[in-house]
Amino acid sequence: MNTTAPYGLKEVNEAVAALRGRMVSAPLTAILAGTGLGDMVDACEVNARIAYGEIPHFPASTVESHAGYLVFGALNGQPVAILQGRCHLYEGYGPRTVTFPIRVLHSLGVKNLVITNASGGLNPEFAAGDIMVIADHINLTGENPLVGPNEEAWGGRFPDMTAAYDPALRQWALEERDRKAGRLREGVYVGLKGPSLETPAEMRFLRTIGADAVGFSTVMECIAAVHGGMRVLGLSTITNTCRPDEPAPAQLEEIIAVARDAAPRLAAIIAAVIGRLSEADPDAGR
Repeated sequence: MNTTAPYGLKEVNEAVAALRGRMVSAPLTAILAGTGLGDMVDACEVNARIAYGEIPHFPASTVESHAGYLVFGALNGQPVAILQGRCHLYEGYGPRTVTFPIRVLHSLGVKNLVITNASGGLNPEFAAGDIMVIADHINLTGENPLVGPNEEAWGGRFPDMTAAYDPALRQWALEERDRKAGRLREGVYVGLKGPSLETPAEMRFLRTIGADAVGFSTVMECIAAVHGGMRVLGLSTITNTCRPDEPAPAQLEEIIAVARDAAPRLAAIIAAVIGRLSEADPDAGR
């Protein structure tokens, strides 16, 4: 058996070494911006913008609307790192490759990870444009980034997932409901491998097992982050609704447009949570 893990500690350390000299200050919070949400960086004071191709071993996204930059800057006065785009299992990447950026952020000292995505709304009460705070997830990808030899520098062999999405961060996000966040929901996200969208029968099944929203990302990154001891906040923009009894084709252009329209509200929620982090921990932005 070949126990040499691709995208292992050596590759992570090489990426970290290339990035350290380009950071103005080391962020303790990172934001992973999903489909159509990369424009959130407009709300930040940018110090450095680094193309994924300039970072050793960093995987490149092949998906439209994923710009492919790692941005260092400040949001709400606090240093942050923003991943403008991600790679996905459906692009042919393995789970260790998909989570490589999370391992790099962890090794740079990031303690808090905000994961955003565009998703289809399974809950009949959800509407396009809603933002859902992820309370929990269901992994139906058939993959896990922890399969294979465990790297003790990243975390223990069997990480506990009973509170994968940090309860305090979720509560802080939900408290923005009455401000400028618009329609803010809470629910369970189910991750599929994709890229084909769901059949009506699959929509019914996913709703039956307790899912409120469905997408093709987030689960791998959350598992890797929890493995590394990071606090995770997940935010899904509901870009289309999945109605099995009234099925309608989902158009990529419309999905991206809805996500981009929601980006300022999403940025406001994230900025508020980052502000609360700095209040709770004075060292959170150092």
